[in-house]
Amino acid sequence: MSAVSDRLPAFPWDKLEPYKKTAAAHPDGIVDLSVGTPVDPVPELIQKALVDAADSPGYPTVWGTPALRDAITGWVERRLGAREVTHRHVLPIVGSKELVAWLPTQLGLGPGDRVAFPRLAYPTYEVGARLAHAGYEAYDDPTELDPAGLKMLWLNSPSNPTGKVLSKDDLSRIVAWAREHGVLVVSDECYLELGWEADPVSVLHPDVNGGSYDGLVAVHSLSKRSNLAGYRAAFLAGDPAVLGPLLEIRKHGGMMTSAPTQAAVVAALGDDEHVRVQRERYAARRTALREAFLGHGFRIEHSEASLYLWATRDESCWDTVAHLAERGILVAPGDFYGPAGGNHVRVAFTATDERVHAAVTRLGA
Repeated sequence: MSAVSDRLPAFPWDKLEPYKKTAAAHPDGIVDLSVGTPVDPVPELIQKALVDAADSPGYPTVWGTPALRDAITGWVERRLGAREVTHRHVLPIVGSKELVAWLPTQLGLGPGDRVAFPRLAYPTYEVGARLAHAGYEAYDDPTELDPAGLKMLWLNSPSNPTGKVLSKDDLSRIVAWAREHGVLVVSDECYLELGWEADPVSVLHPDVNGGSYDGLVAVHSLSKRSNLAGYRAAFLAGDPAVLGPLLEIRKHGGMMTSAPTQAAVVAALGDDEHVRVQRERYAARRTALREAFLGHGFRIEHSEASLYLWATRDESCWDTVAHLAERGILVAPGDFYGPAGGNHVRVAFTATDERVHAAVTRLGA
């Protein structure tokens, strides 16, 4: 059996620990803008749904309750503009990171197969390919890839870390290319409801896919839009020919969302008001941090959506991390997301209003 170190890259966040200690030594405490984890309360209606379903002694089903599937299909049609979505088109999952890490394995990929993902990307796309012992490569434009052996193409719009959004035309072009070459498109759309200077579009929209879900799977999460990172609540939507076998595999693996969480997701997807309120919180924090970083000599690139600013001072990302840590501010170095991010940092606006105000004050001093 190969060692974990032979199969997986080094866990990048460990490298940030010395800078975290420096930032934590600031007299007014650390402002941690390095991780995109929610800090605001879980909306009360979602908490109530969870509590009301707490007496759930039996095993939940992997496919979820009919009410959950109804909630997902309804949201996909209402929010994404998809049409004729049935229960066969959806599948609950135990948080989106689990799915990203294990999807290539669950699809049966292995040596001789290839997985592709954006050049600047969430590191778990590569981890998933490695766990399956499949090949992998990063791209700038996926339609320029050699399709031979390419089995899975990850899209990520809005992007983590850059906040870049693919246009409807770009998505249509990529979907057409992938279908021509028999490549499965898996679109990570977990930040889709957090567009600021762009209106993100799903691959499930008929203007993108021509009214067919063939060869398409979209990944969605409630972690960001509903502050449910702690609930591990997410789902897939798309091609039943892909989701059906995945459902069977996940039944064998016992990959089931807890019954109280399923009830909470039903409540969350049925309510748009709490999403609007949370968006307003993030919009205000984004504006304050963007102005402060620009005033401190940074340049902001992309960042038209998601929960991050992709910022640079045209120097090594680690020099920038050190500079900010001395001011008690912790950010993520861009090379965590690929070598192409070596001169950038990712700034999350998932901090409390008080901590965001502290960062703004320090950057303006």
